[in-house]
Amino acid sequence: MKRIMVMGVSAGVGKSTFARKLGASLSMPVYHLDSFYWKPDWIEAPLAEFAAAQQKIVNEEQWIIEGNYSNTYDIRAQHADTIIYLELPLLVCLYRVFKRWILNRGQVRPDMGKGCREKIDYQFLKFICTTYYPRKKRMKSKLQSFKEKDSQKSVIILTSKKEIQSYLETLNI
Repeated sequence: MKRIMVMGVSAGVGKSTFARKLGASLSMPVYHLDSFYWKPDWIEAPLAEFAAAQQKIVNEEQWIIEGNYSNTYDIRAQHADTIIYLELPLLVCLYRVFKRWILNRGQVRPDMGKGCREKIDYQFLKFICTTYYPRKKRMKSKLQSFKEKDSQKSVIILTSKKEIQSYLETLNI
């Protein structure tokens, strides 16, 4: 595992936290796509700029890139040797989004773009609720196609807090 994509079913599934822990265990640099996508005050980066930032990273020898952003999935997938996909229940994801907001309200998280203070609004909650099940369904075929394109690539699917914790613990042996 030298080039790892960390993806998840939804915001709040734990991609950033998992990637940080994975990076610490493997002594690898971690890149958070939100920090490239969001400019100050929650302005979206132009697609070409966002894609170029990722293209630069994927040419490095080792990396962990966390985030979904399906419009640039192929940039990462083409170079990744491993995809780790996190899938927890919708209610867990929503709970974690609220918890994150309470703990970080008014602050900028280290995995976010500069000047993007933690916030929660109806649009974000609606996005989570309306995309959760369609994304869950789409990811099954996306992960299957990743395996079919290159049998040497590894796809790891973790679907519970216990599986996620156990996986991280096996790396610390």
